[in-house]
Amino acid sequence: MSMKTLISLILCAAVVAGCGQASDTASSKPETAKAGKPKVALVMKSLANAFFQTMQKGAEDHQKAHPSDYDLIANGIENEQDVPKQVELVEQMIAQKVDAIVIAPADSKALVPVCKEAMDAGIVVVNIDNKLDVDALKEKQASIPFVGPDNRKGSKLVGDFLAKSLKKGDEVAIVGGLAGAFNGVQRQLGFEDAMKACGANIVSEQPADWDTAKAETIVAAILTQHPQLKAVLCANDSMALGAIGALNGANRIKQVAVVGFDNIAAVQALIKEGKVLATADQHGDQIAVEGIQYALEILTKKSAPQDKELPVDLVTAESLAKTKS
Repeated sequence: MSMKTLISLILCAAVVAGCGQASDTASSKPETAKAGKPKVALVMKSLANAFFQTMQKGAEDHQKAHPSDYDLIANGIENEQDVPKQVELVEQMIAQKVDAIVIAPADSKALVPVCKEAMDAGIVVVNIDNKLDVDALKEKQASIPFVGPDNRKGSKLVGDFLAKSLKKGDEVAIVGGLAGAFNGVQRQLGFEDAMKACGANIVSEQPADWDTAKAETIVAAILTQHPQLKAVLCANDSMALGAIGALNGANRIKQVAVVGFDNIAAVQALIKEGKVLATADQHGDQIAVEGIQYALEILTKKSAPQDKELPVDLVTAESLAKTKS
């Protein structure tokens, strides 16, 4: 072999080696990106509901205050009953390879499979607001931490306050949330606990699917069927607004007490006016923040996640007056 040929072979080998090194560098880019600040997806229920608007704002404000800690993708469904759409949103977040998903599920059972799919893809999943069904999680062999309030405890707090203005045997009605929603079931149970404890007579329990218009229709019918009704206990404030609409239509706003759950601004105003007796504040602006912080903690510490109970507070005209002062 001539010296010229040998030099040519050495130069070709160097070029090939250089190309291989460039290829290795290119393939490492996704790992470098993953090592940067995490991407967190917040997947909520109905963005038409003031409670979830508050939740979204709280999360966005937190991210703006901590821009170097994480990136946030906040989204949700328009209709709280559109469970397939929420499943689709989670699938989109999996496809985008986010690091964590913080989800307020519209349905406690139906969202479990796609959440497990996210976990299998290496994504941290944290459940907020509405707790995922325990049996459905066991079936999928999934352990997903819940960050949120004890809804039964919170609604009993509201029910107990209402009970102070009731007499034994007084007729009351409970307007529930969406069938299959764990938080709706728990709130209904809390209301039942309080009403049974004070001896009130629960003459009607009907779901209104968290919807204002449905609640108004249902309460209007209950008022016709039960002219002696003394109170309506609503599993969320949107339905409490519907109950107020029905009472206004029947000219019975002063005869029937209304309580709710969520502490949205519209109900706060009605409490101040004396048209709603009380509601519960589960601090929607902080629930998502707590969920996000917990997800980031799990990503950092790689620790086994545990449920985390958050506070829920009674809101009355008196407490609002104290807050203002």
